[in-house]
Amino acid sequence: MARTRDPAVRTLLVERAATMLRTREPITLRSLVEGTGVSTMAVYTHFGGMDGMWKALRQEGFTRLAARFAAVPTSADPVGDLTALAAAYLGNALDHPDLYRVMFDASFDLEDLKAADATLEYLVQAAGRAIQAGRFRADSVPLDVAIQTWTVTHGLVSLVANGPLPPETLANGVTLLTALFTSTGDDPERCRRSVESGWRQSGPAR
Repeated sequence: MARTRDPAVRTLLVERAATMLRTREPITLRSLVEGTGVSTMAVYTHFGGMDGMWKALRQEGFTRLAARFAAVPTSADPVGDLTALAAAYLGNALDHPDLYRVMFDASFDLEDLKAADATLEYLVQAAGRAIQAGRFRADSVPLDVAIQTWTVTHGLVSLVANGPLPPETLANGVTLLTALFTSTGDDPERCRRSVESGWRQSGPAR
């Protein structure tokens, strides 16, 4: 007889694993369920085992990132919107550094690869609107601009969330994104204003 899956138990175990990552506790089948009130069988019921648990943990990171992106409003300033998405990425990584580390651990697959890819689409759409608005060169490729934006943002937050640099380093995001978007064709002064506005809107409160 198949055991019934309880979404609350699944969430409990994912949160427990995330907490253990943050506190650097060794994660094993038994240590994961210790103190939760559920048995080790729950890990098999909901994830098929520990490998499935890690897949779910990676997926949770992208799920929270997607929710963060979805909360960023669309405005008449696509460059500001693209910046706001980049800043939201930073904020999400700093709020969930444990999940952020696991998101890019290719040792385990994702439960839903399309859902993870969809997070990039938010940036692609903003970049596309910037091209259509004449802010970026007409021959710019939205996907390329989105990837470049993600790369700059990822590198910056990685050096702060899991690396050697202090939180003050995040302020360089305005300069880096302004340089990127200016090289993509935007007017320097207009670009700076848009980037600063988008950064204030969604930037991490650090």
